Amino acid sequence: MSDLTRRDAIRRLAVGGTAAATLPLWVEHLLAIADLHAQQEPVRQAVADWAPKVLSASQNEALVALTEAIIPETDTPGAKGALVNQYIDDVLATASAEDRQRFLDGLTWLDRHSREQHQQPFASLTPEQQIAVLTPLSEGTAARPGDRPGVDFFGAARAMTIAGYYTSAVGILQEIGEPETVVFTEFKGCTHPEHQ
Repeated sequence: MSDLTRRDAIRRLAVGGTAAATLPLWVEHLLAIADLHAQQEPVRQAVADWAPKVLSASQNEALVALTEAIIPETDTPGAKGALVNQYIDDVLATASAEDRQRFLDGLTWLDRHSREQHQQPFASLTPEQQIAVLTPLSEGTAARPGDRPGVDFFGAARAMTIAGYYTSAVGILQEIGEPETVVFTEFKGCTHPEHQ
């Protein structure tokens, strides 16, 4: 019997190939808060009349574009349709001021970096330009030493996007197709005597 829970599976998926020891402490703090949010509300639903608790309008716009670049719409809604920006805003609202600021500084860094490369903020870039900006960050191969904050930020944003998506109604009901459970901890097989 596996002791892998849905929360553990989401966390493994969110962190990906990155060893937890290589993540900055502030990213670990945000992921721990994300874990708590997933435990408290296993399947999030859309909230009418939502307003950001932490994000400014431009930060929210950048975050929506970033999360959608990470999980784009296909035959099911992407991160934008799953309202991952709202999930991340909730996580940031309960984070420490220092960890929250590190994430917000990352959004500022991303817009500045996008302007350096394409003369526009990240949300205004084409999907192809967004991928060109994010690919070196996702691979940790950013060319300049000053890009390390962007690499760390992207790791946090990617992990929180995945966690937010797969704890949303869209992620669970439409993408995975499971009403309540993402990972089965045990498969008992068929119980008919003729199939034993």
